[in-house]
Amino acid sequence: MKLLLTSAGIKNESIKRALLELLDKPIEECVALCIPTAIYALNGGTQHAWNFFKGDFSTPMCELGWKSVGVLELSALPSIDESVWRPAFEQADVLLVNGGDPLFLHHWMEQSGVAALLPSWEGVYVGLSAGSMVMTPRIGEEFVGWRSSDDQNDETLGFVDFSIFPHLDHEMLPENTSRDAAEWAEALQAPAYAIDDETAIRVKDGNVDVISEGNWKKFF
Repeated sequence: MKLLLTSAGIKNESIKRALLELLDKPIEECVALCIPTAIYALNGGTQHAWNFFKGDFSTPMCELGWKSVGVLELSALPSIDESVWRPAFEQADVLLVNGGDPLFLHHWMEQSGVAALLPSWEGVYVGLSAGSMVMTPRIGEEFVGWRSSDDQNDETLGFVDFSIFPHLDHEMLPENTSRDAAEWAEALQAPAYAIDDETAIRVKDGNVDVISEGNWKKFF
């Protein structure tokens, strides 16, 4: 599985080069599928989803010049025969997975069947904030918002063996300071990265490296 786990999309040239290396061909030759699902659990989610598609956020994903861009809405898939949507999934070169609520995204990844398909899928998974966090084993109690039940914990897909604290020291997120990240990591007691919006984590063939023009920290 090839992953590019970002805090805020393809924010700089270093992250873009990492993406191109994973794709192994130009962006304009790649078919993209956008997954907006996570954002619907937040206030204003419908407008935020539209902004994601249009490229009106400072989180470049859909607007990079792909050959084609489609939408894969996970919450719709359980009511549709898999034969209808799976060909588009299999043909995609890249999945662009929006931020929002990571547990809401986790729920629909599982319910839709996409989580079960990802390990054998041959494309590049690009996550943005919650879209990155969902690939980790745990997100930490600090990031638990939406719950599917009263006993919902902070566990997510676990396709990588580290957790992610996104938007490190972001000026609009006073709860995302370096001190907050350290306390989050201390509670997890497991491998973890805190990354700012100029940073991404690349995973290919089990190898992990950090791509950054900003600030990040590895814990444990």
